[in-house]
Amino acid sequence: MKIRQLAERTGLPSQTIRYYEDIGLLPAAKRGENGYRSYAEHDVERLIFIRRCKALHIPLADMKRLVALKSDQAAPCGEVDRIIRNQLVEVQHRLDELRQLEHTLQALANSCHNDTISSCEILQRLGTVETACASDDPCSEAGNQQCRSEFIRDND
Repeated sequence: MKIRQLAERTGLPSQTIRYYEDIGLLPAAKRGENGYRSYAEHDVERLIFIRRCKALHIPLADMKRLVALKSDQAAPCGEVDRIIRNQLVEVQHRLDELRQLEHTLQALANSCHNDTISSCEILQRLGTVETACASDDPCSEAGNQQCRSEFIRDND
């Protein structure tokens, strides 16, 4: 099948398929006499596998390792387990960060009841370290010092 057909079957753009070939996630396609790439059913299966790994935000290096492990049917799956557990921990960490971000944004959204920019509490809080880490800001619950240093670092 040609790359356009492979793209339709896998839901991936042709450019992405070529990129995966370039970085070694997908073996280089065979070429017909006309120079067009030619793909087989196993390429469809591999790209669907890669697409699912990407949907799980698995890093590229880990995707490459999973693809290699998948091709060795006799290999133990301990490394696969480790990759998935590590990704789970990473997602849990991001969720914690997102919850903290949500609380901070909620505190900011609730802080301003003024009508003009000159008295906007949100802009004032974003502009100073002390008010950005005020007692109603969840960031202070995790430790004002950490918050202040992160705020300063992010705004340098």
